[in-house]
Amino acid sequence: MKLVLAPMEGLTDPIMRDVLTHVGSFDWCVTEFIRVTDSLLPDHVYYGYCPELKNQGKTAAGTPVHVQFLGNNPDMLAANAAKVVELGAPAIDMNFGCPAKTVNRHRGGSVLLDEPEVVYQLVKAVRDAVPRHIPVSAKMRLGYMDRNFTMENAHAIEDAGASWVTVHARTKADGYTPPAFWDLLHPIRENLKINVIANGEIWNNADAKQCQFESGCQDLMIGRGAVTTPDLTQCIRQNTDQALITWNELLNLQIRFINGPSKTEIGMVGRYKQWLGMMSKHYPEAKQLWDLVKRVKKLDEIVAVLKQNQHH
Repeated sequence: MKLVLAPMEGLTDPIMRDVLTHVGSFDWCVTEFIRVTDSLLPDHVYYGYCPELKNQGKTAAGTPVHVQFLGNNPDMLAANAAKVVELGAPAIDMNFGCPAKTVNRHRGGSVLLDEPEVVYQLVKAVRDAVPRHIPVSAKMRLGYMDRNFTMENAHAIEDAGASWVTVHARTKADGYTPPAFWDLLHPIRENLKINVIANGEIWNNADAKQCQFESGCQDLMIGRGAVTTPDLTQCIRQNTDQALITWNELLNLQIRFINGPSKTEIGMVGRYKQWLGMMSKHYPEAKQLWDLVKRVKKLDEIVAVLKQNQHH
């Protein structure tokens, strides 16, 4: 069973990847999407999205980081993929799942699921551009506004030479609203020769087992669930819904997160509070901590509060 950390824009950035792979047992993680339009991006853009390129394409914990692209220009996607592989990317992933309006308006992300032949061209262009030993994969949803082309898109990705496909079990129109339709992944799993990884609404071990049962997929990509419950992958591997990490250990992780590189203090305060808000869904201690820090605007003051809450 492979467990993968999902790419989530504005959430699973390099600092979050560092923290979650430090505690979780992921087989690999995927960067936030890098948008490609009509030019070859400069190196600093790649190092910004994926500083792990300077560490043989792995997080500090040793987890490989696959670089994800989004765009609709086959030549430029190919050129950028070839370049980032030269910089050390261990694998390339293509985004056909992003539901954001601005992205879709510019014919990127999930809107392309209405054009399976374009999906094929884009994956094939990237596959042809990078060395054979570098895996190329794609992430898709069940469709854009409907599910008319689910199988066509899955076959297009396979026929273009992808090593596997990850399917978020909802359409763009479904957004992130529950439920995820895990059972609709079953026909994809049955009809493809390449591996299919299931994604969507996996919040705990029971969800993981149910998703595997309904979808027929062994391998799972986990997004918000992994951010909300950082030891989720360990729980799934050990088949338990009992916490495997103490709140004290989680406080250490939060301090590690806050000490990560950030462009601005206000940005990092916002990111930290976003994460704490998500964790408060699962941990009563996070809810109490939220009340203590919600008005604090300085990072060192937040760290002081965290340290005060640690049990020695």
